[in-house]
This record gives sequence, C-alpha cells and structure tokens, in this order.
Amino acid sequence: MQKIPPNVQHEIQQFQQMEQQYQMVVTQKQKLSIELNETTMAVEELEKETDTVYKSIGSILVKTKREDVKKELEERKENLDVRIKTLERQEQRLLEKLKNMQAKIEQMIGSPGVQAG
Repeated sequence: MQKIPPNVQHEIQQFQQMEQQYQMVVTQKQKLSIELNETTMAVEELEKETDTVYKSIGSILVKTKREDVKKELEERKENLDVRIKTLERQEQRLLEKLKNMQAKIEQMIGSPGVQAG
C-alpha cells in the first residue's frame, strides 16, 4: 500500500471532523424532534382535560391554569420547531459539503470510496 500524501491526509482529517459535526447536528435534531413530539402530545392531552391541571416545577406539582399551561406548551412547540428547522438547514449544508469533500478526496487519490451520510 502506498503512503498517503500529506495534503490528502489533511483533507481526510477535515472530512472526518465535518462528519462528526454532521452526526452531532443529526443527533441534536433527533432529540429536539422527540421533545417536540412529546410537547405536541401534551397539548393534545391538555385539550381533552377539563379538570384541574398541575405543572411540575422541580420536584413538586403546582396547580396551574389550563390556559397558562397550554400557552406555555404552544410557545415551546414554536421554539422547538424553529430550532429543528435551523438544524435541518445546517444538516443539509454539512451534507453537501461532505459530498463535495468526498468527491475531492476521491479525485485526489484516484479511487471511489464509501458514500458520506
């Protein structure tokens, strides 16, 4: 096996770092999507509930107005949705950069490699 030139090694290192960044963005987006789903389910349950509503504050439950809780959950949903959309844009940009870097590395070494993403 021939030695990899330093400029190719550098490109591979950058590719690996960007790939790690991409994985972190994907993981963060997944976590926020789960949180958004849970918040949506909470809002749906709140719609069904007509009795007293309690909100968890630290290790205690506090009696709360249903409309206040609903408003807070709706704001949380909006915030999560914006954050997810931002991460989706970042994910797409990183994926495009990874594909371009992969093509550049393949061109430098002259052989096709494993697909990114």
